[in-house]
Amino acid sequence: MLSSCSTDAPVIEKPEKVYYDLAQKRMKANNFFAAIETLEMIESRYPFGRYAEQAQSELIYAYYMNGEDAGSHEAAEKFIRLNPRHPNIDYAYFMRGLASYTLDAGMFARVFKSDQSSRDVSGAKQAFSELSEFLIRFPQSQYAPYAAQRLIFLRALIAKNELAVADYYMKRKAYVAALRRAKYVIENIPNTSETLRAVTIARDCYKELGYFELMEDMDAVLVKNDAPTSLTKTKKPSRNFFSRKAPAPSSS
Repeated sequence: MLSSCSTDAPVIEKPEKVYYDLAQKRMKANNFFAAIETLEMIESRYPFGRYAEQAQSELIYAYYMNGEDAGSHEAAEKFIRLNPRHPNIDYAYFMRGLASYTLDAGMFARVFKSDQSSRDVSGAKQAFSELSEFLIRFPQSQYAPYAAQRLIFLRALIAKNELAVADYYMKRKAYVAALRRAKYVIENIPNTSETLRAVTIARDCYKELGYFELMEDMDAVLVKNDAPTSLTKTKKPSRNFFSRKAPAPSSS
């Protein structure tokens, strides 16, 4: 009896395709936790197999959809490093940028849709840099339209963050500091929904600091764009492009 229960018996290994098909079924059922487990088995047991590289790209997606943004970003970095000529390399670059933003967006911000303009946006800045790199490298990628939409959102978010800080300084009559933030938006993040608001803040700062000629220049810009010449709040963005959604990688 003891000999029949010996742990030295050979372990019957499942074929690589069985693992891969199981991972596909689990992802279709939105069981991403189990899919990750199966895809990792393929990566560890068949590192040079037929499905190894595809499993690595799908791990990026599975981690992201399972809410493991750090894991998704790390998997994307690994895929870029190990498979620079793979057909899905554009997907890895795209998802790396997507995961950078959601990495620090925070669970409560996503669930309750709080205004993130007053929160730390270091992840948004990293995502902006990584998605910009993606568009430069792969302008014809099927994921390029997704990235372009997200860059518009990120530009507005980063600008809003700068102007939220400017508002803070305005309330404390630190007009030089507020002006610095507004000018940063005007000069470095132009053509966003926040540009005219930045001009308005700059205009009010110049007025308070006694630079009336510069104030009149800002007034001229506002009048030309049919914008109010008083400090008004802008509406919060109605859409969040960084909800927990992402395209799946293409099959290579």
